Amino acid sequence: MHSHDGFTQLTFYYIDGRTESYQVNNLVNTTELEQEIRQEVRRFLDKPWWILHLPEETIFINTSNVIKVEMKPPLPELRGEDVFSDAQRVTALTRSGR
Repeated sequence: MHSHDGFTQLTFYYIDGRTESYQVNNLVNTTELEQEIRQEVRRFLDKPWWILHLPEETIFINTSNVIKVEMKPPLPELRGEDVFSDAQRVTALTRSGR
């Protein structure tokens, strides 16, 4: 998870419809082999809690409440099984009224 300026933006989408975004230092060393990057990302996504240390507070995110994570810039090094390369968004995620 990398960017040119040393930060990655993560946006979390929660099951209750809320979203929040954070900038984090690079989480993946892009000099690693593709398989190592894939394993590191999967280990991160498999954790039951994500912990973000901000200057003013520490945030604990229960991953069972997260339905989607967006990462900018993209991580093109992430390839292989369960990865759709060359995907394009046709419509944005919407929430219907109940």
